[in-house]
Amino acid sequence: MREVRAIFHDSSRGEGPVVPSDAGLFAPGTPIRIVHADVVAMMVGGITALLLQMLHPHALRGVLDFSDFRADMHGRLRRTARFIAVTTYGSREAAEQQIARVNRIHQGVRGTLPDGRPYAATDPATLAWVHVAEAWSFLAAHLRYVRPDMTGADQDRYYAQFALVAKALHADPVPHSRAEAAALMLSMRPLLEGSADAREVARLILTPRAEGAAGAAQMLLGTAAVDLLPPFARTMLGLKPPGVAALPTRLATGAMGEALRWAFGAPRPD
Repeated sequence: MREVRAIFHDSSRGEGPVVPSDAGLFAPGTPIRIVHADVVAMMVGGITALLLQMLHPHALRGVLDFSDFRADMHGRLRRTARFIAVTTYGSREAAEQQIARVNRIHQGVRGTLPDGRPYAATDPATLAWVHVAEAWSFLAAHLRYVRPDMTGADQDRYYAQFALVAKALHADPVPHSRAEAAALMLSMRPLLEGSADAREVARLILTPRAEGAAGAAQMLLGTAAVDLLPPFARTMLGLKPPGVAALPTRLATGAMGEALRWAFGAPRPD
């Protein structure tokens, strides 16, 4: 349990669990709070999202040039998870502080791609890809592992709610529905590259860093994330589909989700 909780906050830096607020950006019981509540689905979706994001050369270069991702991958994932938790469940003030902090960080992230093209983390289109990769991945994981019968209306409302955070981060365009998300992902396909760096980062993301049960869990979540990826992304990253391992991976990941919901006292999805 300590290892799971550490995904969302770093106690060594004085961070504690995010306390849900009734006065946050989103009301309790709304789609974004429901989708972001399931630990295992969010971990699978988070890995899928990161793999997708690294296909955009501007997003990839910003990570490689301005972070210690290779040395501290879990630290980056923890910070992303913390941002999602605070903006989804924290008070409006806490959420706005997190958004302002990220916007400040983005101001200093700019440079040049290997081919000489400039990039900047403040570019609205790059931020749009980062956002839609997250929103699509989180929702896809939720549909697969938590609520496959989530209504289309609630799925569209999820995109519309998550769009509020993306707009505050200056992403543009931002999808407000499943149809808009699908159209945006399709329109951005020509910008994506399955570069050697992207493939290296994918291998790094999917290589377990722990041993024993923790390493086995990391391997399972990584396989589930690859299984969730759109086929075009797997091809670009040089990743093979799970094949015959897909069904046991889905069953084991679903069982892990059930176990953690029980451990955290979360209600079973209806």
